Amino acid sequence: MAVEGAKSPLRRLKEYYDEAEPACPACGHVDERTGWSGETDGRQVHYYHECPSCGAVREHEIDVRRA
Repeated sequence: MAVEGAKSPLRRLKEYYDEAEPACPACGHVDERTGWSGETDGRQVHYYHECPSCGAVREHEIDVRRA
C-alpha cells in the first residue's frame, strides 16, 4: 500500500534533474515550465530535456540492472 505523498525513486530523480540542471548549457535559458521527461523499458531509465529556446537536448541514461 502506497503512503499518501510518497514519491517513487524515478519521480524523485526527475525532480532532482529539474532542480540540479535547470539551465541549458548551450544557451543559458532556464526552463521553469517543462522540466525533464523520463521513460523506462524496465531495464534502462532515460531522462531527457529539450531546451525550448535553442532546441539542445540533454540526456541521462541509467541502467537499472547495474544500479
